[in-house]
Amino acid sequence: MLYDPTEHRIRSFVTRAGRLSTAQERALAELGPQYAIEYTKAPLDYAQAFGRTAPVILEIGFGMGQTTAHIAKLMPEKDFIGVEVHTPGVGSLLKLIGEEGLSNLRVIQHDAVEVLNNMIPDGSLAGLHIYFPDPWHKARHNKRRLIQAPFVKLLVQKMAPGGYLHLATDWEDYAVQMLEVLSAEEGLQNTAEGYAPQPAYRPLTKFENRGLKLGHGVWDLVFTKK
Repeated sequence: MLYDPTEHRIRSFVTRAGRLSTAQERALAELGPQYAIEYTKAPLDYAQAFGRTAPVILEIGFGMGQTTAHIAKLMPEKDFIGVEVHTPGVGSLLKLIGEEGLSNLRVIQHDAVEVLNNMIPDGSLAGLHIYFPDPWHKARHNKRRLIQAPFVKLLVQKMAPGGYLHLATDWEDYAVQMLEVLSAEEGLQNTAEGYAPQPAYRPLTKFENRGLKLGHGVWDLVFTKK
């Protein structure tokens, strides 16, 4: 096996062995073959994966998938790929795909950086969603945060001209870092003066609602590729 530098780096996530529910396990077994795309070191053919040609939006770290499923249902004219490393979340989203009949949604269970590097063709994404990535709130762990200049440059490389990048966080210091990093990327342009109003397509999560009631803030950022 040749040495691959992309596989030896600081990870922005910790792999947790979550317990699978019976429904999640069933969804993985029954719906995985149809809606899960296996990670490979080869460019993904979107038309083959979805059986049609449509704008493609990639979501990184979809958690349990409720937001992903909501947006895919709201926008049937677009195709969505969700990337997540945790098995219970993958099972949960597959279950939602089955319940909602979401033919425009696919799932990849793998590290998003490797998926971007090896599977996503340059200049091909109409949009990118990254909602509430791990804030790694201790100062000594900030280097593990996903939103850093080299990663954002990779995102821009994968975006089509005019494509958008939508981030959201409920940690103010991470929001400040996100705004600084995105504003410094010459390939991006802010759609707002600073933080953006929450786009109508992004639903409030239960966690987010609870935080807002406690007075916690949520910051959205929407940038487009020049």
